[in-house]
Amino acid sequence: MTSEFISPKAFSENRPTVLIVDDMPDNLALMSGLLKDTYRVKVATSGKKALEIVGATLPDLILLDLIMPDMDGYQVCDSLKKNPATRDIPVIFLTASTLSEDEEHGLALGAVDYITKPVTPGIVRARVATHLQLKASADFLRDKSAYLAAEVARRIEQVQAIQDVTIQAMASLAETRDNETGNHICRTQHYVRVLAKRLADHPRFASYLQQNNMIETLFKSAPLHDIGKVGIPDSILLKPGKLTYEEFEVMKTHASLGHDSIARAERLLGHAADFLVCAKEISLSHHEKWDGSGYPQGLSGDAIPVSARLMALADVYDAMICRRVYKPGIPHEVVRDTIIEGRMRHFDPDVVDAFLAEEDKFVEIFNCFSDESDNDAKAAAAQQASVVN
Repeated sequence: MTSEFISPKAFSENRPTVLIVDDMPDNLALMSGLLKDTYRVKVATSGKKALEIVGATLPDLILLDLIMPDMDGYQVCDSLKKNPATRDIPVIFLTASTLSEDEEHGLALGAVDYITKPVTPGIVRARVATHLQLKASADFLRDKSAYLAAEVARRIEQVQAIQDVTIQAMASLAETRDNETGNHICRTQHYVRVLAKRLADHPRFASYLQQNNMIETLFKSAPLHDIGKVGIPDSILLKPGKLTYEEFEVMKTHASLGHDSIARAERLLGHAADFLVCAKEISLSHHEKWDGSGYPQGLSGDAIPVSARLMALADVYDAMICRRVYKPGIPHEVVRDTIIEGRMRHFDPDVVDAFLAEEDKFVEIFNCFSDESDNDAKAAAAQQASVVN
């Protein structure tokens, strides 16, 4: 059987550090002599010097004289406990006083124990050992708690990232079968967030929009508004001209198809998730109209979910202002007038007012994520690739 050799230096550095604070050299020598064989010992002859030492290197425990000139033990202890970096260092008062009110005051400041002078060596060693063990346990629990908190935060971030990627992947799936582009998805979710932020303090919307993280949930869920188009036949979905009545009836089923597919995902999950609840609402109801003439359920007014009312305006704005293979883009001013005309008929009147208050941001979003700039970038990249090849 062999044993690993530990150098005296390594042994010394791994021992707990005890700081002894006393203005009397004899007391320092006595206390140091009692503890130096077991612990690393540092000494200070004043409260000010003690705080300087603690500021440079944190001890594991402090033995603190109560009566000292300039700065007494109470003041030192109070300073230590008010500092987040030093408040967890256990402080044991050394005092010749036997007054209970002195002990009560010290404990109230955060001291863990009192040792009365003249000291008894065995009691000093036992109490120091006990409080160092308690500190080691407390440090372990704090470290464990901090680790677990960091791990939980990491896992939450990971889950949120997976959630975001999954939503984008599902939305992109619908995009690959439609004439619309990924920029439409990006623009509409930004439009929705602008409207939601504008209405967050509105009496009719505050209780919904001020729920925990609701605006960001809307932002994340918005890309799934047309996920049901995956189930629409290409002959209808990609038709460049106007749909017949029968074709439009089939097209309208994309709202229910999207809702049902998200609902199935939610059942597989086994519990409700805010972003899935929101995505179901948006997918099913973003073609409902304020006056009840929309589809698929013919909902009207406040019966239409808030999420869908926001998406309805965002979707119509983007559909009108963007150029498609079957139509030219419409100027913002014309789109704005059309939305105003749809107030109280197609759109919630307060949502229209929010749009009018934020229309400059809508224009900024459209310009920032325009399909033309995306196509120009793709064309430039293709041209560069052809030159290289």
